[in-house]
Amino acid sequence: MSTTTLPSPADASLRTHAEQLIRGRRAIRAFRPDPVPDETLRSVFSLAGAAPSNSNTQPWCVEVVSGSARDRLGADLRVAHEAGRMTPDYPYDEAMYSDIHNERRAAAGAAMYGALGIGREDHAARAAYDVESLDFYGAPHVALLFLPSSAEVRMAADVGMYGQTLLLALTAHGIASCPQGLLSFYADTVRRSLDVPEDRKLLLGISFGYADPSAPVNSITVPRADLSETTRFTE
Repeated sequence: MSTTTLPSPADASLRTHAEQLIRGRRAIRAFRPDPVPDETLRSVFSLAGAAPSNSNTQPWCVEVVSGSARDRLGADLRVAHEAGRMTPDYPYDEAMYSDIHNERRAAAGAAMYGALGIGREDHAARAAYDVESLDFYGAPHVALLFLPSSAEVRMAADVGMYGQTLLLALTAHGIASCPQGLLSFYADTVRRSLDVPEDRKLLLGISFGYADPSAPVNSITVPRADLSETTRFTE
């Protein structure tokens, strides 16, 4: 039986690499059209499969979409959007956000729209940018993360851990990405376009590829809450 030798917790280089990986990851919203090689795709998604899950259930079902299937899905999503056909598997209500959550959302939105040159009251331009996001910001690939139809909150947590592991695996391979909750608002359209079984619930999508370094929107940074705002240490 083969064994894996884990690095020492005191390994300073490991901590440095981890910090660079985690803090270096950001949501990218402008991509080059160049596809990621198949071998790299398989390496990334194999690594993501090492994510933790409750009792090792590994409940995620992942569709990696490229090429003509990706183009067809983007077109289908835009048609559904124009027709107002939103069919989220998981309910969404703005009321779930508290005041502090809305402050953080506003700060992130201001940074993004500011880089795009879209004013706060320019609702038409903001709506047009939402439509652009349904074409995956130009990324050549998108991963759709599904759960079994029986899934409840605990399984969603497992798929969330998988999603973060996937984002970091992509970053480690030099691949940019953007998690997109909006894609899950069109779950029926996604299932039909990709011939996904009806008994799978869509949680989110992750668009990915190689970043366009010339796009101003890719240079933004968003503030993070101070540790004291989110974490309490109790002895």
